[in-house]
Amino acid sequence: MLISLMYHHINGDKFSNDLETFKNHLHYLRANYHFVVPGESLDKKKTNLCLTFDDAYYDLYHYVFPLLKQYNIKALLAVPTGLIEDTTSATTKERLYLSHEEIYKDKQYKKYGTFCTWTELREMSDSGLVIMASHSHKHKDLALPSIDLYQEIVTSKKILEEQLKTTIDSFILPFGRYNYQSISLLKQHYNYIFKVGQGINGDFQGINGLIYRIDADNIKNIKILFGFSKIIKYSLKSLSKSIYDGIQKKPF
Repeated sequence: MLISLMYHHINGDKFSNDLETFKNHLHYLRANYHFVVPGESLDKKKTNLCLTFDDAYYDLYHYVFPLLKQYNIKALLAVPTGLIEDTTSATTKERLYLSHEEIYKDKQYKKYGTFCTWTELREMSDSGLVIMASHSHKHKDLALPSIDLYQEIVTSKKILEEQLKTTIDSFILPFGRYNYQSISLLKQHYNYIFKVGQGINGDFQGINGLIYRIDADNIKNIKILFGFSKIIKYSLKSLSKSIYDGIQKKPF
């Protein structure tokens, strides 16, 4: 069995856990589960766990990356390439200052250096602990008819591979949204496609090619997500999606 958790911020105001809570998450997960990232073999005797972080905010580099190094844990990072700057002159305090809503208002992230820089992304990628995934180019809803799917799906992959000198084979869907056209193009260019969906997976093949993730933001006690009733609920969700998609003969 494969469970994938989704995180966004640390010490943020929204879509976040405070640092001490996140440390407690890692302590529990490290003691009870086998960490894996796409491309690695699953442990058939244990529940396998894939950590994912969306959007490449600076707080990941500042708070999470040191913990990954301390505990030697690998994670998958979803990078929206069009929001990443080469460098920033903002201070650490400024880079951690904005609320989640302020980040995107009038592109305040540019002034405050809210996202990781390419230099920081290279450092994390080179460590071997942070595996990079595309999160599109401009963090757009791929189900909208006006979206340039080639730019969001293909160009973002090319930019990541050129900047980081590594192969990018995972894509994490912004907002968990997609349509038949976007999924068709994604499957031509990526081996692993992740979405939010509160379901569990048999392996990295996911459910009809989509790897479901469980939201771990704003969770004080991570054990809650792994209780018997929750696992049953996630399993039923996965089963229902598998049956529905099979009937439709195309991605839902």
